Amino acid sequence: MSKIWVVGGNGQLGKELKLLSEKDKKNEYLFSDLPDFDIQDDKQIAKISKEFVPEIVINAAAYTNVDLAEEEPDKAFAINASAVGKLAEICSKQKAFLIHISTDFVFDGKRSRPYNENISACPGGTYASSKYKGEVEVLLNTKHAAIIRTSWLYSNHGHNFMKTIIQKGSKGNELKVVFDQCGTPTWAADLAEVCLRMAENKSKIKCVELFHYSNEGVASWYDFAWEILTIAGEKPNIVPVGTEEFPRPAPRPAYSVMDKKKIREFLGISIPHWKESLAKCIKLEKRK
Repeated sequence: MSKIWVVGGNGQLGKELKLLSEKDKKNEYLFSDLPDFDIQDDKQIAKISKEFVPEIVINAAAYTNVDLAEEEPDKAFAINASAVGKLAEICSKQKAFLIHISTDFVFDGKRSRPYNENISACPGGTYASSKYKGEVEVLLNTKHAAIIRTSWLYSNHGHNFMKTIIQKGSKGNELKVVFDQCGTPTWAADLAEVCLRMAENKSKIKCVELFHYSNEGVASWYDFAWEILTIAGEKPNIVPVGTEEFPRPAPRPAYSVMDKKKIREFLGISIPHWKESLAKCIKLEKRK
């Protein structure tokens, strides 16, 4: 039995991990998040670490408002970098294995082929830079961790692209969605399973390892939206538009598809296609 501490337990990934924990009789879990827990509070981190004594820490907490980060960079870096460094430091002291979630946004999107873990990051914008700094903080403060970059996360929880499209695109309402940004949607439930699989394989990791994980396949936001409404039983009324028609404070990578060969081989897993996972997620959504 292992003691697993999930930081960011109320987010999309955290809630999927909570669902898995309810079926897991082998491990003991602790879930922490706002308002009772703040990852920026060093004393809280130290207190919980000392009392719970986790063997595995999954950091699913993050500042994720990409555009607002341009207005409040201090907050973005405090949550996505400084707090991560402190968490990694405590994990090191307690010999706990850290699983830290990062993002495809660390890449500039100028390639036309999938990014593997050996390609240097080139973040654009405050959010992306803060997440990359968080990766660096893990490297500097612990020697036993897995950093998992993921992309386009969605689920049945909270606010996300899938739920927004279903809400706004129902009954044939016209939507304008960008077609010139490509990546891969990731169902948070799949990522949660991968996190626990990584935890099971922590003894195989001897340092800080970097992995890429998303579902399989490639999509534009337009493709993603069209598939969402089609699976949901709606008639899509979507107009494809270019990024220039939606000027945003923060840049987005035009192409952020990631190569997942390393994590697939390391964990011995088969990764589902994004359309397959989306269908499962929407089926659950329609039951609500």
